[in-house]
Parts: sequence; C-alpha cells; structure tokens
Amino acid sequence: MSLAFHSHIEIVGGGKSSQPETNEDRKRKYEWDIVWRNIIAFIVLHVLSFHGVYVALRDWKIGILLFAYAYGLLVAQGITAGAHRLWSHRSYKAKLPLRILLLFFQTTAFQNSVFVWVRDHRMHHKFTDTDADPHNAKRGFFFSHMGWLFVKKQKEVKEKGKVIDMTDITNDPILMFQHRYYAPLMLICCFLIPTLIPVYLWHEDLYPSFAMAAAFRYIFSVHSTWLVNSAAHIYGMKPYDRNIGPTENKLVSHLACGEGWHNYHHVFPWDYKTSELGNYRLNLTLAFIDLCAKFGWAYDLKTVPHEVVTRRALRTGDGSRKIRIKEIWGWGDEDMTIEDTEAALIINKSQ
Repeated sequence: MSLAFHSHIEIVGGGKSSQPETNEDRKRKYEWDIVWRNIIAFIVLHVLSFHGVYVALRDWKIGILLFAYAYGLLVAQGITAGAHRLWSHRSYKAKLPLRILLLFFQTTAFQNSVFVWVRDHRMHHKFTDTDADPHNAKRGFFFSHMGWLFVKKQKEVKEKGKVIDMTDITNDPILMFQHRYYAPLMLICCFLIPTLIPVYLWHEDLYPSFAMAAAFRYIFSVHSTWLVNSAAHIYGMKPYDRNIGPTENKLVSHLACGEGWHNYHHVFPWDYKTSELGNYRLNLTLAFIDLCAKFGWAYDLKTVPHEVVTRRALRTGDGSRKIRIKEIWGWGDEDMTIEDTEAALIINKSQ
C-alpha cells in the first residue's frame, strides 16, 4: 500500500543505457536523496502522539482513548475499502453515498490523495519488489516500511509511472477535486475535526484531544498500513505462490483490518475480500463492504472460485495451505469435477 507526503510526482523520461550496470552505479542509485520536511514532520507527530498517550493514561482520559480507537477503525476503511479495494483494484463498485464517505475517511487517514495512492499502489503490483516498486521490500525492512517516504523517488519509479493507466481516476471529478485541494482538506479532516469532537461533545481539553485523537490515531494508522509493505513482504507463509515476495501475515491482518493476507492478494488482486477467508474477525474491511452491500451501496463484488484458488495453490504454493481433496464414490457424484468428466474415456458406447 502506498503512503506519501508529496501530492504530485514529476514524470521524467529517459531511455535505458546500453552499458551494463556496475556496482558503483547501483551504489549511486541507492543513495538516499533525503526529503527533510517529511522526516521532521514524522518526528514531530511521533513525539506528540506518544506524549498524548502518556497524558491520556496519566489523567485517565478513557473517553479520548475509546474515541481514538473507534474513529481509527472507521478512518481505516478509507484506505482498505476505499483507496485499496475500490479505487486501486476496482474489486467492487460503490454508489455515490459510499464513495463520498470513503473519500472523507481516506482524506482523514492522511496517506496522500486517492490519485497518488492509487498510482503508487498499482505500480507496486505491476513491479513488485523491483526498483520500479515505490517501496521495494528488497531494499530492507526500514525502507519498505517508512524509509521510502524520506527520500525522493528513484528514476525507475518516475519512468514506470508513465505506464500506469489512471484514466478511471482522472475521469472522476470527485477524486480529482480531492487531489486538487488535498492539503487543506487533509488538515481539516485529519487533525481539526477529530480534535474538536471530544472538545465540544464531552468538554475535553484541547491538547490531549489533539495529541490522542489526531496525532496518535494517525501514527498508529500509518504504521499499521506500512506493515503491509514491510512485514507482509518478509515474514509469513506463501500458500498461493512461493515465487513472489508477499506473504500471509496474521498479525498484520489484525492491525490493518484484513490487509495482511498478502500472498493471496498479490495472486488474486481483483478479489474484494483480499483473502480466501470469510472470517470477519480477521478481515474487518470485508465485514464493512458486505454490510454496505446489504444496504445496496456496494455492488458487483468480485471474488475467486474455491476451485481456482485450490488449483493455483497446488501448482505454485509452498504447501502451507491445507487442501481438502474431495473424495467421490464414482461416476455421477456431485463432487466429480467437470475436467474429470470431460477427460473420461468411454469405450464401446451404446448406439
């Protein structure tokens, strides 16, 4: 998943050199061209968030703690159900009320505009764990977790940005309005509104309300998302495709509302569940989308048949997926596959 403080990317062209890349070239390519404003902003927000937790616990401000947790779960849907499953992968469709709600939550999450988020995430899937991946996990845990936000984008990332089809996003006037006015909208949604809610509804003090409901909620949220880029590309099993970097990570799924089933997701990125499981406890975003579907707000939900998943796991998985092979009693059993039926050789057919 993609997070960034920059609202725009400069696309620069350039052909490939005919000379082979040397070790010195690679060393120079991976030098960190630091963006100091991002580092300073993250340091300040981390300090404020941890101090906010201290103040909330010291003064026993349970109301702010509960509000920050509940509001954080709602805001997370702007990333998981919105920027990720709806707009990046188009794994389902949403009617206008749901799109507006998800856009508000996504703006509150402060993980860049939908346009930038979707572009970076589609690049991550097209060029996973390569130099064109904005948060290439092969450059280490820290880089894929948050270090990629502290440096300017590599040339490969800028060049490959040209090949990503973004017409569905640029043709959406609501999304482009958010992209155009992202900075002021983000400040209002991410920091002002969650700060003022406890102040005006139950008369909390301004500073602890800001530090806990805004700063800490934001920091906890982005670290949970970053773990999908880092931990879920390093630690875990690969039951669906052992040849790719993404893994299945239960802890990340808990923290990121069901986004940690990452090996499955990279194999079947169009599945709105982002997992084979139908367990709401390990995939809160699935529960949210299914609830919206009951109200008619979400529709055309795309998923993958069990048989297709099983065949892929048998062909490329690492063997960690428990596969139940259906036994049959003979010809005509309802569990007999179409493939077996069509492949059967019938000799001496009756006329």
